Amino acid sequence: MGFSEFIRGIYFFVDSFLNYLLQRCHVSANGEYGWKSLDRNTGKLMREQQPLTKKLKLILLFNPLTEWIDTTHLMRLWIHNKSVQKGREEGTPASHNQIKTFVETYGINMSDFEPSDIEKYKTFEDFFIRVHRPGSRPIHDPDDPAGAVVVADSRVVTYNSVAETKKLWIKGTDFTIANLVMDVQLGAHFADAAVASFRLSPQDYHRYHSPVTGTVNEFRSIPGDYYQVDPVALQSGVNILTSNARSYLVIETDHFGDVLFVAIGATDVGTVRIHEKFQKPRTQIKKGDEIGYFQFGGSSIIVAFQKGAIKFDQDLLDLSRQKIQVSVEVGMSLGKANPMGKKIS
Repeated sequence: MGFSEFIRGIYFFVDSFLNYLLQRCHVSANGEYGWKSLDRNTGKLMREQQPLTKKLKLILLFNPLTEWIDTTHLMRLWIHNKSVQKGREEGTPASHNQIKTFVETYGINMSDFEPSDIEKYKTFEDFFIRVHRPGSRPIHDPDDPAGAVVVADSRVVTYNSVAETKKLWIKGTDFTIANLVMDVQLGAHFADAAVASFRLSPQDYHRYHSPVTGTVNEFRSIPGDYYQVDPVALQSGVNILTSNARSYLVIETDHFGDVLFVAIGATDVGTVRIHEKFQKPRTQIKKGDEIGYFQFGGSSIIVAFQKGAIKFDQDLLDLSRQKIQVSVEVGMSLGKANPMGKKIS
């Protein structure tokens, strides 16, 4: 047996052992992780592949026996410092060498982006915040202000109420809109709101866009931690979304009432960026407009509509109730404004 075969054997043994531990900790089933995803374009069901290091993180941080460690001061400080360090590394010229392997590993279609040539990106950070080629993500009914659209290339779940969201998707005990925005009055304004939760993986396009047409009335940035936003983490007892660094906008619309857009950082994300023009009150915004971007890492977006204001697309609702995420692209239909007085099912 050669040295390379020996190393592969060790890797296989460790990987198999971690799979066993993940199942014992109830964070995987049959060697698969998280929720299923259905590609909205193809109708194909899939699950995300997890590298060895990710399996280690899941075991150490989000199993029922040790998840309390995540909330300690030392762990939160370590996660923050690691995120800052990672952000610095991805902004150096040496990080350019990672791009080719990253594109090949995740099968990224560079023809969707501009520039499409990976050699044109000076650093991995430049590549990470790449922009779409014009026309690659058409906006659904762009001139219809009564329609809402998907805000990011991501995996989405939708629920008609915060209560339903907590029952099926987010298990953190502190998840309320008031805690998410750290504002009791604004939280009451969105009491039992309808929620769309978008989760971005590192390989995704990391710019995000407005779901609706209207006027930005409020902007706020909230410092915080950088926990993972993997479905396994969200299903743990750790209050991920109300602990992580985040920024939000409140958008006033003619058809949906007020709409809350919250961009939430995660592991290895140094910054949540909101374009300066949308930080100013009374700024006009159109659905599909780019609001900002995340720097390196996974991340999450919550869009909340006032109770009864939106009828999410039925395919999204049906799959979400089955605990299946839907893989979507910027500009796809999210739902329609609900006529006043019509009951949401």
